Amino acid sequence: MIKIENLKAAIETDDGEKEILKGVSLDIPAGQVHAIMGPNGAGKSTLSYVLSGREEYTVTGGSFEMDAQDMLELAPEERAAAGLFLAFQYPVEIPGVNMSTFLKTALNSVRKQRGEDELDALSMLKLIKAKCADLGISEDMMKRAVNVGFSGGEKKRNEVLQMAMLEPKFCVLDETDSGLDIDALKIVADGVNAMRSPERAFLVITHYQRLLDYIKPDVVHIMAEGKIVKTGGPELAKELEDKGYANVIGEAA
Repeated sequence: MIKIENLKAAIETDDGEKEILKGVSLDIPAGQVHAIMGPNGAGKSTLSYVLSGREEYTVTGGSFEMDAQDMLELAPEERAAAGLFLAFQYPVEIPGVNMSTFLKTALNSVRKQRGEDELDALSMLKLIKAKCADLGISEDMMKRAVNVGFSGGEKKRNEVLQMAMLEPKFCVLDETDSGLDIDALKIVADGVNAMRSPERAFLVITHYQRLLDYIKPDVVHIMAEGKIVKTGGPELAKELEDKGYANVIGEAA
């Protein structure tokens, strides 16, 4: 389903172009959850930005395909319509736009690009209520401006709600556990687990073992200096917890 081969990317700095991704290769079959762990500066968030098409980054080599479709040639909104979703580490606030309007606009925009009929107001309201109930999210949140005044946990639950509404094929979670207490962490993990299916793939980027205790990935990758340096099963995350990044990365070198 997801095939990333020797992906390289750079960003422009005051000192010139700086290469951050230095040849990342990943194969994520449909139905699987892969996790990426690594120290700060490893390139984990950059990978998520490049996959989603963020303009600040320039792809200098390699490929990224979803269901054999070249995703690097698509604009960000086209990638979303094709089935890519990115949950941000730091979700942005959108003053003046309430949650229900935002969700309606996002979902109907994706449906339109896919050639599907847009949902009317009543159908959309029923769908939002159903998804909120499934995820344990208060419907009162739908009346508030997007992420404005939300706690860290509410922002991350909102990201999971968006994911549930859009039903993407490939979900990328960029450190969505950052800043969450244990209750919010469980809600996020439950939302992810509820969406696991044979037709959907996940890439979960995290610093911490604790999220993986709830999501239970099929494969764990360690990233350092812009590359995947080690791959294993869920036990690899526990090895990191015990030994630390320096030791595990040193053994893989």
